[in-house]
Amino acid sequence: MSESEAGRPVGVRDVARLAGVSTQTVSRVLNDYPGIRDETRQRVLDAVASLDYRINNAARALGTRRSRIIGVVASDTSLYGPSAGITALEAAARERGRWIATAYADADDAESVLAAVGHLLAQGVDGIVLVAPHVGTRAAVEKAAITIPVVSLHAEPGARQADGAALTVTHLADLGHRRIAEIAGPSDWLESSVRSAGVAMAAARSGVQVVARWEGDWTASSGHALAEAVETLLAGRNAGTDNSRNVGRNTPTGIVVANDQMALGLMAGLTARGIAVPGGVSIVGFDDNPDAAFYTPALTTVRVDVAGEARRAIDAVLGETGSEPAAPRLVVRASTEAFSR
Repeated sequence: MSESEAGRPVGVRDVARLAGVSTQTVSRVLNDYPGIRDETRQRVLDAVASLDYRINNAARALGTRRSRIIGVVASDTSLYGPSAGITALEAAARERGRWIATAYADADDAESVLAAVGHLLAQGVDGIVLVAPHVGTRAAVEKAAITIPVVSLHAEPGARQADGAALTVTHLADLGHRRIAEIAGPSDWLESSVRSAGVAMAAARSGVQVVARWEGDWTASSGHALAEAVETLLAGRNAGTDNSRNVGRNTPTGIVVANDQMALGLMAGLTARGIAVPGGVSIVGFDDNPDAAFYTPALTTVRVDVAGEARRAIDAVLGETGSEPAAPRLVVRASTEAFSR
């Protein structure tokens, strides 16, 4: 912390003196009170920057009951989706002059979730954002009867996630595919259930038959392990695994996968079995993670506006209405091709 000419830490009085305003005005500017002229606000902010004044959030919280800190409850942060979400929330919070405090929890353990929430509440956070919540995470938080705002990162009830998943089916249908398979995420993830609903909705609308469905755990290794069941199905035989559910008699020509990491593992597993992508089967992912363009082949996938979703979540915590996130969009690459056989 910088020091005043008297050798003590810079305080509100120093900022007020340099800006030529009262200490009350400085406090109102720092706490985003309305009704302050733009010129006055800018003089205060310039003085804050000039003096390198550091705001004492703990002291401010005592006086305003607002810490300017937003809590985040996260799990499974080794996966691309949650880690990208936390990064986007950090940036969105900074745009609004806030910071985030992140507590990590085992989403399968209600006590772990409640402990994470309690840790954030003890810091006086102004609200909580749930990142990639499991069904159990949401249920545990709802039972806690928290009095501050609690929102999920992605718009509830996840309409954009469903719309994005629908794009994968529509794309395959436009390429002439009429029989597809689905590799979903784990059923206890809200995002997985919403994406699967989007697949089912688009399939019904497009006249596409979903002939088989499996669940992975979002990791590349789970996609790789499912390559054997897919190979069996492509050969026209019943997959016969505990993790499969045949819902049709025909062989799929395309597969929609609930995230890019599982798609990566699946393509690697199929290639190892001599099944070409897209020659043997077309594959579509979801997320458009930074590596998707460099898979072999480059992955056709769905890009969601994570930054926009993060801004929406921060606005919701603050009780404000901001700009809507951009609609999901399909990024077409080399892992899909027209089916004409």
